Amino acid sequence: MKVFVISFKIQKLDISQSYFFGDVEFRNDKYKINIQNQKRGKVLKLPFEIGTKKNHYIVRFSGQGDLFVEDLLPFCGQSEWVEIDSDIITYYLADHQDQLDTIEIVDE
Repeated sequence: MKVFVISFKIQKLDISQSYFFGDVEFRNDKYKINIQNQKRGKVLKLPFEIGTKKNHYIVRFSGQGDLFVEDLLPFCGQSEWVEIDSDIITYYLADHQDQLDTIEIVDE
């Protein structure tokens, strides 16, 4: 089985009430990102299709010093933005938002 990783570089991530909003970069293309808790359940939406039919992907935020948080999220289709709804990721970001610089979507 071939594993693929889509890697976004976090440019900016700000907290606004109970969610995070910012900018990420993928292959020199810039996208808006919205990260929030699971009001509508766990969600992963991307501005492009993923080249596999798998339903769930590991979404991993990482930073220097082996700092990371990850969750298994269902791919829910395309959106203009990168959208991530995950309690685990949102609550972790509340304490570590300035320490994380990469988002990976992993098909393992």
